[in-house]
Amino acid sequence: MNIFLLEFRDPLFSVIIFFTLIFIVTFLSYWWGRYKRKEDYRSLDKFLKQFRTLPKKGELKELVSGNELSQKSWMLLASSYFKSGNYDKSIEIYNEILERLDKQNQIEIMYLLGKTYFKAGFLERSKHIFLEILRKNPRTPQALETLLLVYEYMKDYKSAIEVLEPLCELKKDILCDSVYLRVLALLNDAQLSQEEKADKLIGIYNDSHQLAYLVFEYLFRVNPALAWENFDNSKSERIVDILWSLKESDLDLKVIEQNTYLRDLYTARGDVSLSLKSNIFEFDALINLEGKASATLSFEYICDNCKQLYPFAFHRCSSCHAIDSIGVEFSLAKDFHRNYSQESNSFQ
Repeated sequence: MNIFLLEFRDPLFSVIIFFTLIFIVTFLSYWWGRYKRKEDYRSLDKFLKQFRTLPKKGELKELVSGNELSQKSWMLLASSYFKSGNYDKSIEIYNEILERLDKQNQIEIMYLLGKTYFKAGFLERSKHIFLEILRKNPRTPQALETLLLVYEYMKDYKSAIEVLEPLCELKKDILCDSVYLRVLALLNDAQLSQEEKADKLIGIYNDSHQLAYLVFEYLFRVNPALAWENFDNSKSERIVDILWSLKESDLDLKVIEQNTYLRDLYTARGDVSLSLKSNIFEFDALINLEGKASATLSFEYICDNCKQLYPFAFHRCSSCHAIDSIGVEFSLAKDFHRNYSQESNSFQ
């Protein structure tokens, strides 16, 4: 028996017991930590799920009317949904908040709701909300400006022009909006012929010298000869993509010969040989290639006001709603159309 007890007093046995206990504690701590993390993740997912999917109508009423979140918190949540593009969720929250406000404090929420309807594409609902705001508070410039956009998107240009009068009384600059809406109304007038529209467009442009891209885009499409006759050389760079896409048969060599930019442009395209080099890198590269490589120009469009970049031309920026703020940027690109034509000919 004494011999047996002595074995338990062996230092090596104590070391083994010590490390065994450390292993057991470490093992249990590790798995307990994993279990706790899973529980935390489940709890967090459950919490965030409330914000990923909007509660049902009845649940939303209880949440908004309850004390869980303040009205300001719900407005911030609705704003975050608006910015992320979840307009339906934002609309439901604003509607529920409106039901619990007195009429004196509804204007701000109504404006936000109308703006959300506008962004979501519910133009008729947006229009009714802004008209209601203006019925109660006629001197609300934000509502007038957004209502003007709503009418424009609905192509109700007559009503949009009528909105300009109260904006003018509120000392807002409406000159560009006025010209823009007049041009849109003119282009969408089914009773006028293309020739009549072109003549009126030229008159509007000569008076205002605005909307060069919109005006010459239409003129070069319906009557290139009239467009060249009234061409504004100072706008060559702004409408470079339109000029680049013209057919060779629609070019006016007399106008081109008198404009350095146009000489470089059409020499680079290969229609004429009026320039040996150009100060513009892309034009100079194409001139030196002399058609030996299948290269062309690709275009991008930037808003000069907010610097938003678009792959397509625009007349009013969809981001900041600025008018006539289009800037055209171009770069060298492979001419896939020419390559395809060459490949097609090789099989004939």
